[in-house]
Amino acid sequence: QVQLVESGGGLVQPGGSLRLSCAASGRGFRFYRMGWYRQAPGKQRELVAAITSGGNTNYVDSVKGRFTVSRDNAKNTVYLQMNTLKPEDTAVYYCNAEHVNIPLRYWGQGTQVTVSS
Repeated sequence: QVQLVESGGGLVQPGGSLRLSCAASGRGFRFYRMGWYRQAPGKQRELVAAITSGGNTNYVDSVKGRFTVSRDNAKNTVYLQMNTLKPEDTAVYYCNAEHVNIPLRYWGQGTQVTVSS
């Protein structure tokens, strides 16, 4: 069993920055591909960024060059650094852990990010 707890969301002006953190409890963090998803009102949840245990990353096109995902396997934590935020980045951001070998998947409770002047 893995529990995920996100933090770092909030209200920020356009052009500002936020750093989200997701702390994982439980065993085997390094066996999970970690992802950040977001869901805006009336829209489907989408993958924003993901990172493998080895550090390979991928991003949705709309955040490339602005967001950076990273992980610290020693601290069981994954981060999402969000720069040059835009109003369209407003959403609830969810942390996700997906086991690389067996069908196990976990979600955090979500953290609200609001970009507004």
